[in-house]
Amino acid sequence: MRNFSTTRVSILALAALALAAAPFASAQNATGPALRGVVTDPSGASVPGATVQLRGPGAEQRKTADAAGLYVFPSLQSGKYQVRVIAKGFTVTERRDVEITAPVVFDVQLQIQADATVVNVEDETNKVSAEAENNGGALVLKEKELASLSDDPDELSQQLQAMAGPGAGPGGGQIYIDGFSGGQMPPKSSIREIRVNSNPFSAEYDRPGFGRIEILTRPGSDKLRGQVFFQYNDQHFNSRSPLLKSALPPYRQNFLGANLTGPVKKDKASFGLDFDRRDITENAFIIAKTLDPISLTPLDVNRAVTTPQTRTSINPRLDYTINPTNTLVTRYQFTQGSSEKQGIGDFSLESLANDNSTREHVIQATETAIINANMVNETRFQFIHSNSSTVAAGSDPALFVQGAFNSGSSTVGNSGTLLKSLELANTTTWTHGTHVIRGGFRIRESMLDSTSRSNFNGTFTFLPGAGRTALEVYQLTKQLLAQNLTPTQIRAQGGGASQFSIAAGTPTTSVNQFDIGLFFNDDWRLRPNFTLSYGVRYETQTNISDNSNFAPRIGIAWGVDSRAGRPGKTVIRAGLGAFFDRVGSQSTLSAQRFNGVTQQSYLILSPDFFPNLPTLSSLAAGQQPQRLQPLYSGINAPVVWQANAGVDRQVNKYMRLSVNYITSRGIHLQNVRNINTPINGIYPFGDRVIRNLTESAGLSRTNQLMVSPNVNYKKLTLFGFYSLSYGKSNNEGQPADPYNLSAEWGPSSFADVRHRAIVGTNVPLPWKVTLAPFMSVSSGAPYNITTGRDPYGVGSAAIRPALLANPAATCTGADLKYVPEWGCFSLNPAAGTSIQRNAARGPGNLSLNLRLARTWAFGRRGESSPQNQGFGGPGGPGGGGPPPGMGGGGMRGGPGGGGPPPGGGMGGMFGGAATGFKYNVTLSINANNAINKVNYSSPSGDLGSPYFGQYRSIAGGFGPMGGGNSTSNRKISLQLRFSF
Repeated sequence: MRNFSTTRVSILALAALALAAAPFASAQNATGPALRGVVTDPSGASVPGATVQLRGPGAEQRKTADAAGLYVFPSLQSGKYQVRVIAKGFTVTERRDVEITAPVVFDVQLQIQADATVVNVEDETNKVSAEAENNGGALVLKEKELASLSDDPDELSQQLQAMAGPGAGPGGGQIYIDGFSGGQMPPKSSIREIRVNSNPFSAEYDRPGFGRIEILTRPGSDKLRGQVFFQYNDQHFNSRSPLLKSALPPYRQNFLGANLTGPVKKDKASFGLDFDRRDITENAFIIAKTLDPISLTPLDVNRAVTTPQTRTSINPRLDYTINPTNTLVTRYQFTQGSSEKQGIGDFSLESLANDNSTREHVIQATETAIINANMVNETRFQFIHSNSSTVAAGSDPALFVQGAFNSGSSTVGNSGTLLKSLELANTTTWTHGTHVIRGGFRIRESMLDSTSRSNFNGTFTFLPGAGRTALEVYQLTKQLLAQNLTPTQIRAQGGGASQFSIAAGTPTTSVNQFDIGLFFNDDWRLRPNFTLSYGVRYETQTNISDNSNFAPRIGIAWGVDSRAGRPGKTVIRAGLGAFFDRVGSQSTLSAQRFNGVTQQSYLILSPDFFPNLPTLSSLAAGQQPQRLQPLYSGINAPVVWQANAGVDRQVNKYMRLSVNYITSRGIHLQNVRNINTPINGIYPFGDRVIRNLTESAGLSRTNQLMVSPNVNYKKLTLFGFYSLSYGKSNNEGQPADPYNLSAEWGPSSFADVRHRAIVGTNVPLPWKVTLAPFMSVSSGAPYNITTGRDPYGVGSAAIRPALLANPAATCTGADLKYVPEWGCFSLNPAAGTSIQRNAARGPGNLSLNLRLARTWAFGRRGESSPQNQGFGGPGGPGGGGPPPGMGGGGMRGGPGGGGPPPGGGMGGMFGGAATGFKYNVTLSINANNAINKVNYSSPSGDLGSPYFGQYRSIAGGFGPMGGGNSTSNRKISLQLRFSF
């Protein structure tokens, strides 16, 4: 490990600034045929999101007005064109025979649509194009699509991760909120648009595009508008999990939210305010097998425990026009939450409970500068201050009986974390001739102070052995202790604890980490129907020595059937790029904490003092072995090479279909292994210290075929995808043999879910009722089968069994176990004979979420029509948007993104139809897993557990990677929303 010097950091920062400023030094106006302009409403306010169509020589082209209403066609053929500008709530503006032989400025002022004929903007824009950012495989979720998703931020995040698919790796897709990484999911009421898998090979982003989730929030408005909603659910509306043997326990969800926007100073500043509070009486579901305290006979535990949770979020923002070319958006988010009785459920009994509390402050600012008609600069700053604490219910030692139950006191202890992080980014977009060039940098620094008393109370662990399960070993030990036998006698009869671990030392450890990313990207329109995108990104960080993180990116988009002004229906796309990930500060923190000096982490094998605790001084004096967590000094940053080839096809004016083949190769992925594991009883380092080294020897491979339909027909929408995925990796958890990582090469638990499908739609029904289904379907996920034993004494039961040909009659003995579905397992396999990692596969899942809504409208007509005004001022897309240039976000859409999408009004956003009246009341019924399908998580794969092969939890609503041990299988919530 090493840190950058101050000089080096300064050089990197200056280089970043130089790169960002480079376009200014060489900026010049295009001299060839080009078209640019600004779209405004009758008041002069910009109309972000307006669609500009251009038909003439070459293929049809389309652009979307940015946050300032600016659109640019940088390179055209000389000739006459038809220009058409479309935005919901406005009449279509069209001009024919526009002569373009040099750069032409064509500003457009739209007129509000006065009659009932409204252009369906989605129909006009739901077409394929050869633009780099308009890849057909992207999901763009606006008003109608968002209506089918959950209002709960946690559930919404899970749904978006499911839609992102496996392309981004085990951590799921990275979520950007108004261009910022990190931070809490904003309330759904403040979201104007979500983009998933958009522009996958842009050098602007550090993470893979297939799996990237971009959330753009709404700006303020020039009139006072708002909404308030309340959502309620309790156990009487839910169905019981089939795993729960008792009646449904108490459950309640109170979810209150409000949104208010309005002017501060006309045509100068506007504000927004979001508030939500969730108060949930959740349940933890315990399925375990313990012993009766008197008779010491096995006792089944199947019960639910209430675990109250609350979370409050307040999010004010200010949109301010500094001058006609500069805007500023500031936002503050405060989130506070508490969770009681955490750490219980599954095998863990109530005594292991701990209480958690969190508090987070987020400050964001985005300044957008329009340098000239060809150049926009955006600067973003974010500061996060997050504080969390955990308080354990007791201080007794913990007791883990492998595969049966866990009890005692929480090993977390009284701990807490203080995290402060800074992020500064600058992006310049320059249109020059046939090029759209982006360049910039991002600088981040995190300062982490972690106080951990984890395992300061100590833990006794019982593992299977001598033909007994861990529970049987524990039972025998308790029985022999009751007979006052000595530890030696207990051990001789097959009893006794397998391991004892305890930590001590300095609780607080601090670590700082700094990283920087520089990028350059050029979207070059070589021909009207062919775009070449290329670029490079460079990243580096402190705390590791690997500084060679250059990530080239390239992509093409070719409209193969575009001819002489006639728009084509088929676009072929291909791309290739490298994507680096950062070695997180948690790895550095663990290396500093568990170095044997800051904290001592002892591991005693076959302890003879159970249930008594040894003194720390006796452990130190006896030089008992410790568990260290070093970080490899030559560790490399993980990198994924991703490539794709695909076709976007316009089936008809309402339907678009995209087919993509995506392949990914991961190298230098992080893995952890004990490099002091004994070989034939000999420890390589000459002592028994466990050295769990974090290194970069992991590999992965994923091949995925994705089919994405998109339908926009009047009020009916349909979006989603189907994917066929095959993936393997070797870095999921501790390896069975730390000296043979090739034996860990096996199906990936996330990328080898062969079939996935997500379908969302919004269907209008009679009597002004709307139905919004969201369905998730997936095949089973791979899971691992282990023996439950730790023969190397390293504190990890990762050994896999071997399969023998023995029939059931001869599959007997302490090291053999017969399972009808599999055959005869050897629990003490010879080297090289173990089964493949993740050899088993869990069940498939199907979940259908439904939202049924009815809106009642009253008040004067046309005063606050969501369809005609939305959140904007007098006229923007659905109402005008903010004053000129307001909304921030520049070319990306910044905080607030510069305005709502076409038609992004309140009424239609949350299940009600756009009514055109001033006041709207919407009543909705939301059903999670509406058909009450039982979706099980993968069964237990621990051969040493009495639960082997049995289902222990349900998977939740979003496929096999969802999960939890909820006591409810279906949940039905009621929601009432008032908007004005």
